[in-house]
Amino acid sequence: MPPRRHPILLLIASALFFGAAFFTVHFPDTPGAGAGSFISTLLIALPSFVVLWRYLGPRRAALSLLSVSVFGYAIETTGVITGFPYGAFYYGDSLGPRVAGLVPYLLPLSWVPLVLGSVAATAPARAPTGKLLRRRALWVLYAAALLTLVDVVLDPGAVSLGFWVYPEGGPYYGVPVTNFLGWLLSSSLAAAILLALGRREWDSIPPPPDLLDSAVIAVAFWVGVAVFSGLLFPAVVGVALFVYLLRCGARLAVLAMAGGARYNDGGDDNRWRSKV
Repeated sequence: MPPRRHPILLLIASALFFGAAFFTVHFPDTPGAGAGSFISTLLIALPSFVVLWRYLGPRRAALSLLSVSVFGYAIETTGVITGFPYGAFYYGDSLGPRVAGLVPYLLPLSWVPLVLGSVAATAPARAPTGKLLRRRALWVLYAAALLTLVDVVLDPGAVSLGFWVYPEGGPYYGVPVTNFLGWLLSSSLAAAILLALGRREWDSIPPPPDLLDSAVIAVAFWVGVAVFSGLLFPAVVGVALFVYLLRCGARLAVLAMAGGARYNDGGDDNRWRSKV
């Protein structure tokens, strides 16, 4: 797959979902909104799922998606029941049916693509040359920090839409500080799971730039929610993150071209192309 120099389709999709946020904010009770929410969430998630399938192969990709999804359900259920690690909160009815009345079925479609994008965006520029554990730990921390920044944009908009509720409120647009500490923890664990299950590929083959596409589109949507809800600071942060993710995609594309299929110059270029 040749690197993308001008991701026009990605920008068009981002613009469409940015515009869709207007209707999400101003017409939440429109008939069919629930089905529309499911379809749009699925459409956002599909690019990253398909690219991961081609990058890791069917077995590893399926195992990775299933494992991160199960972890997401587990930690969100724990959060709703106990308040750990995010603080006291519960999901509203806007996201549709919930597993055991606690966590929406849509969770993997909305959260897992963000994990994939954050891990891909923070991929090291070079292959490991020793101290693999330290390199992996730093990668996990960088990915978790990026994903938490995404939540700085996402959470105020989600609260304003009634997607979830913090009954005790919080200083950041009604969001408590504990929520972001919880995101650091859950994001770190999710990134660690993802990297461990696909370690052969993640440690030797640069992630394809298209693995960021779902995260880019999702950020564009939440920037739209922030803009149309009058949430100035989240909107500014979201625009910065959108540009950053595009630059990360460009960096991965250049890495794929300049470094061949693998991080090292002696790698087998065909392996990259056969998976991506």
